[in-house]
Amino acid sequence: MDDSHRYATRISLVFFGYLFIALLLAAALTYPLMQTGWLDLEPKRVMGRLAQLLILLGLWPFLGLMGVANRQALGLAPQRADLLRAIRGGWLLGVVILAALVLVELYLGIRIPDRDGLRPLSLLEKAVAALIGGLLIGLLEELFFRGALYSAIRRRASIGAAAVGSAALYALVHFLKPHALPPDVAFDWAGTWSMFLHVFVGLFQWQHLDSLTALFSAGIFLALVRERSGHIGWSVGLHAGWVFVIQLTRRATDGDLTSPWAFLAGQYDGVIGWLAALWIALFTWAYWRISGWQAQRRGKTSRRQASHAGS
Repeated sequence: MDDSHRYATRISLVFFGYLFIALLLAAALTYPLMQTGWLDLEPKRVMGRLAQLLILLGLWPFLGLMGVANRQALGLAPQRADLLRAIRGGWLLGVVILAALVLVELYLGIRIPDRDGLRPLSLLEKAVAALIGGLLIGLLEELFFRGALYSAIRRRASIGAAAVGSAALYALVHFLKPHALPPDVAFDWAGTWSMFLHVFVGLFQWQHLDSLTALFSAGIFLALVRERSGHIGWSVGLHAGWVFVIQLTRRATDGDLTSPWAFLAGQYDGVIGWLAALWIALFTWAYWRISGWQAQRRGKTSRRQASHAGS
């Protein structure tokens, strides 16, 4: 491992440590908060919501300590109109990319339309909810992973190291979620810490390898888009478009586990698996090649214009 990748690993571990501390504090607060009787929710949801709240509350001071609490580092440097235009364009492209994947899954019988979910009013409600959810998730996650984390790594490391480091943590975090306690385990202090420890069990389950690979591929693609564009506008839009398609697909269709092609969709959400990993990896390769050619062409044009101006 060279210095660039060592630095990327170290910074990624620091960001992971921040998330880990927030989850640890959430676990410590879950049992006493549940004992008050104020919340009528499952313990796993309380722990998850507390972790998210603590992450948001401490985020700005943490980013300040890491030296990335500014618009440039967070990828928000362009004018507002340019950023919004990129988000809109990215959202449309993201919808097209993942809708193509879902159409293949429907064709293969991996997912089956749900007649109740396809009623016009019901579909409209689900589409609005998926749109809002996608934009929120896309903005928050891109600010953290392709904004703060990518910039923190990139200032002293290569493109590859920054892309891999941010994508790895992005993929892993999706499996760090509290799970319900087994029926024979009581919800007390011991049960709470058992629930906390089981947050990390999903990382070591082979059945999630396909979805983990797909998320890693998506993280690489989003990082390269951030590198080429110089901001997170396109990444936010792409991410939001993907979440929109996934949420709408899960609400309007059902997975068919009896399909001989079911293994291609994965168990994480029934949509992203080996097929998604391959599709996004191919799209990433094509994007990097095409954008590289365009960058070279612009560079040649700029040098030619400078040469003419000098003469």
